[in-house]
Amino acid sequence: MSLASRLNAGETLITAWSGIPDALTVEVVAAQGFDAVTLDMQHGGHHEDSVLRSIVPVTSAGRHAVVRVPVGRFDMASRALDFGAEAVIAPMVNSVDDARRFAAAMKYPPVGERSWGPTFAAPRACSKDPVAWLQESNAATVSFAMIETRAALDALDGILATPGIDGIFVGPADFSIAWTEGETVDGKLEDMMGTVERIAARARAGGKHAGIYVVDASMSGRFVEMGYRFLALGTEQRYIALGAESLLTAARNSLGRLKAGEAGGSSGY
Repeated sequence: MSLASRLNAGETLITAWSGIPDALTVEVVAAQGFDAVTLDMQHGGHHEDSVLRSIVPVTSAGRHAVVRVPVGRFDMASRALDFGAEAVIAPMVNSVDDARRFAAAMKYPPVGERSWGPTFAAPRACSKDPVAWLQESNAATVSFAMIETRAALDALDGILATPGIDGIFVGPADFSIAWTEGETVDGKLEDMMGTVERIAARARAGGKHAGIYVVDASMSGRFVEMGYRFLALGTEQRYIALGAESLLTAARNSLGRLKAGEAGGSSGY
């Protein structure tokens, strides 16, 4: 099933977040239990070549390939789709005009203005029928407009109503900066959670998907209760840190028991 069909069916999907522009590293991330892998070009190190090459290990592992493009790089949204991505997240969509330009890059006519050329995407999807590809692609690709500023919040209804916008994706860190007028950065800021919930409710009421970057995995259930169904967790650095911490803790606990046993054995003589 495609990412779009699974979201349309109401599934809750969890995506990994990749910032290391190396296909071998992405291959390892894709082998874990995530539903999707998001290649981050905004704050991560991914670039056009790494996206082109990294989509293959993602899809080969049976995961959905998602790309977050840099701010304003709506042309890269089209390229990501032509490389084989199923979804694109566009940061800092702060106005209806931003949403229209993003949608234009994501969808073929008559909805948008996406140029024809799935040079890599079609073969990677084993599609040999260009007409079927054309007719099915608009529904099969998912456009997430990021909501992370007060301007975006003010324009939310217009963004959601823009043809070709399939959903919103909340960036809680940036949103917290905007919410506190630059006083702090806190993706778990309780004071903004009511608004974060209302953003999801407005998206769902408009028949659109709602996604969010989850800075604390223990909050995942709360976000799902709010209506979010596409959750992003961590980065490679976080995965490595957690894995290393778990291994080192187990090893040190074992060594501690060994030392305690040695000390106990010595005291018995």
